[in-house]
Amino acid sequence: MTSRIPRRPIPGRLLTAAGIALASLALTACESASSDTGEAAAATPEVLSHVHGLGVDPADGRVYVATHSGLYTVTKGEKPKLVGDRRDDFMGFTVTGEKTFVASGHGAPGGGQPGDLGLIETHDAGSTWTPRSLSGDADFHSLESVKGTVYGYEGGRIRVSDDLKGWDDRATLEALDLAVSPGGDTLLATTAEGVVTSTDGGRTFGEGSGQVQAFLSWPAERSLFGIGTSGTLSGSADGGKTWKRLTSLPGGQPQALTAVNADHVLAATATGVYESRDGGRSFAQLAPLVS
Repeated sequence: MTSRIPRRPIPGRLLTAAGIALASLALTACESASSDTGEAAAATPEVLSHVHGLGVDPADGRVYVATHSGLYTVTKGEKPKLVGDRRDDFMGFTVTGEKTFVASGHGAPGGGQPGDLGLIETHDAGSTWTPRSLSGDADFHSLESVKGTVYGYEGGRIRVSDDLKGWDDRATLEALDLAVSPGGDTLLATTAEGVVTSTDGGRTFGEGSGQVQAFLSWPAERSLFGIGTSGTLSGSADGGKTWKRLTSLPGGQPQALTAVNADHVLAATATGVYESRDGGRSFAQLAPLVS
């Protein structure tokens, strides 16, 4: 079975203030994967906790929240709704097209799925899922898709697939999240040294930028978003070389970040799922989270 990041010892170089914060975020996310909360989730299906991914279906604009206990849709003023009947722990999640998503993580206890889901795909907006590759052998904690190519972070390495079946293993590094430029020519990763950049598809990375981000999202060439370990959202117009502070989200410690475009930004912190329609300058809560 493929080793998972939370089971690895944290290297000494990560034991800085920024590194401890990133490690805490990673461990918080992964501790949920080892706890059996299947029965609790079944009893309270309208409660969100442990968010690992966010996305918007371009078919209808519906917001999806990938959590430790299933995939949900959220609408402001309404209770979250579980999609389908699977309560898997969706550790990695991204929207790839209309009603089409890819995900990874862990099968729910008693659900008949493998402990490591590998890469799974849906063409009906999460109602049903089909295994595509690495079933039982991989647990992607970050997934990005650009121009038909899927980039994943799994087991401490960058893995890339053009067909959802075969995978090319590239650089190894200690990271928390990935982002790919809209043109597909630049790959970013969040590390304790800052955002690191690859211009060869994740085979090699340069030095960190210095400003530490926990999660990234890159919807347009000059609109890159990053959220720091304390919930401060920043924007970059030069691919992460420099950052401009936009706002601080309620709830502090972030759990996920997705920008649909330069104006529409989704973020999850310890207290809720939030949405911005003005480029990340202000946010409204879509749904609360419970710890």
